[in-house]
Amino acid sequence: MNYFITGIDTDAGKSIVTGVMALYLKSKGVNVITQKLAQTGCVDSSEDILTHRELMGMEMVSEDYEGLTCPYVFSFPASPHLAARLDGVTIDPQLLSAATDELGNRYHTVLIEGAGGLMVPLSDELNLIDYLVDRQYPIILVTSAKIGSINHTLLTLEVCKAKGLEVVGLVFNHFGSPNKVVAEDSLSLFRRTLPQYFPLAKVVEVPVIDARSEVVDFSEIFLGA
Repeated sequence: MNYFITGIDTDAGKSIVTGVMALYLKSKGVNVITQKLAQTGCVDSSEDILTHRELMGMEMVSEDYEGLTCPYVFSFPASPHLAARLDGVTIDPQLLSAATDELGNRYHTVLIEGAGGLMVPLSDELNLIDYLVDRQYPIILVTSAKIGSINHTLLTLEVCKAKGLEVVGLVFNHFGSPNKVVAEDSLSLFRRTLPQYFPLAKVVEVPVIDARSEVVDFSEIFLGA
């Protein structure tokens, strides 16, 4: 089973959430791997994949060194389409799909982390959301209580529904919350609003992670795991 983890923006906490999700599934005996479609601002290897492995409490695996878990790594810290252009590369969606499919042959569950939000361009011709419409992965959306997050969250839910993408979970990341009152109000609003878009989707809170081995309960999203 493949899941796509996206965020309302580039600093929503996708990498941390992806890592702790993988740790949860791993703790339940699920053969799980994480993937990052494209990493910018790095050389040779993906910092986000390393973060996933650290949170999962494990070393890098052979698929990391094969490039399957991060098919594209670009040196310039920018949107994937620009970072790729500056490195003289065009992101090939078929290569992305092939890498994910191969991971799916080796693992029961693949958690795929995106880059930025859903409308980020992968190339001059292709936005991330168009790639996801073709692949139809269940979506897990990472949000927070930062200023602007309500607007960004509702816009993302709106576009997912309009594009026929299924959101199965909304993860409320408490890291960076401006204060308790704002966090409680934002979380309450998301709990009330999410069923209007996706009645079966679940809301899960992620606290500020203090320990690399801290297990967060994602059972509501991953039913049966």
